[in-house]
Amino acid sequence: MFILDPFTATFMVRALIGGLLVAVLCGVVGTWVVIRGMAFLGEAMAHGLLPGVATAALLGLPPVLGAAVSATVMSAGVGFVTRRARLSADVAIGLLYVAMLSLGVIIVSRSRSFATDLTAILFGDVLAIGTDDLVFLAGALALTLLLTALFHRSFVALAFDPRVAHTLGLRPRLAQVVLVGLVTLVVVASYQAVGSLLVVGLLLAPPVAAGYWTRRIPTTMALAAVFGGVAVVAGLLVSWHASTAAGASIAASAIALAVVSAAVRRAVRPSRRRTQVGHPTGAAQLPTPDSAPHRELLHS
Repeated sequence: MFILDPFTATFMVRALIGGLLVAVLCGVVGTWVVIRGMAFLGEAMAHGLLPGVATAALLGLPPVLGAAVSATVMSAGVGFVTRRARLSADVAIGLLYVAMLSLGVIIVSRSRSFATDLTAILFGDVLAIGTDDLVFLAGALALTLLLTALFHRSFVALAFDPRVAHTLGLRPRLAQVVLVGLVTLVVVASYQAVGSLLVVGLLLAPPVAAGYWTRRIPTTMALAAVFGGVAVVAGLLVSWHASTAAGASIAASAIALAVVSAAVRRAVRPSRRRTQVGHPTGAAQLPTPDSAPHRELLHS
């Protein structure tokens, strides 16, 4: 079949497998990012990779190592600034986001031959995914699924009310640390495929699209992974046939799916009761007594 001809090429098959692994990663963790309202943290984390990746590239080290160090510094810094300076999480994230991005640009500006590498960092190179990258993504996915399963009840209680989590002995502070760690892991693992600027699209759009159709968190995760997989396939096909950037095509496909999902939902059930102004029932929203986290907690 002509439209599927791209997947006869070995590098496209690797790109497809890598993209699907990223889609599952982002679908699982992205669901919690949307529920907890952590989109800004995800975006800041993605931008915060720049100094570490740039330094690693200049020193001839694996870029993923620099990304991991940079993301760890970013996540630890947010917690430190929030506690010691008594700033809100948004302010701490904003300050560190600008600081890390500025440091990355300064490092890049010191090298006159960094333009191509910088483009790969920002926008990814899914077509260059190798076997080692696939192994790393598979390991990251296995760890993510394990931690998500182990801390599911803690995450649910934390999303509903940290005081409830504390009362139930679910250690909300540890749950928050683990959740931030999962966001860090996903961003680090995924930037090779779609780049640090575009990984947020896969982290947010599929869960948002899935949220219009599901009312339980595990189901939302599964559907978000499916939507992400569809975006990967569509993006790769568009990239091949239209000669566009693969990472950007994947991210754009994910956003388009979210828009279409919202439109179809409104068309199918136009009279469905709204639980919040501007947020139809089933759409991603902050936790309420009738929200997915509350229902999950009651059934846990």
